[in-house]
Amino acid sequence: MANHKSALKRIRQTETRTARNKYYAKTMRNAIKVLRETKNKAEAAKMLPEVVALVDSVAKRNIIHNNKAANLKSGLAKHVNRLS
Repeated sequence: MANHKSALKRIRQTETRTARNKYYAKTMRNAIKVLRETKNKAEAAKMLPEVVALVDSVAKRNIIHNNKAANLKSGLAKHVNRLS
């Protein structure tokens, strides 16, 4: 266990940040999952900008890497374009 006040504070901060990061990451994954399961092109095209914005915000917070965000957005755009 930590013996210094600063170490105890760091532990508290880490727990708070971890919980916040998990929330944003899980929300993003759920939105991506819903978009990928969508079969209607019009509905998917409507959802795409919202999901892309969510991915961008998660990347901006350094929860995921910028390149991973780019790969996710590219894959989602391809998915939407392939729908008929």
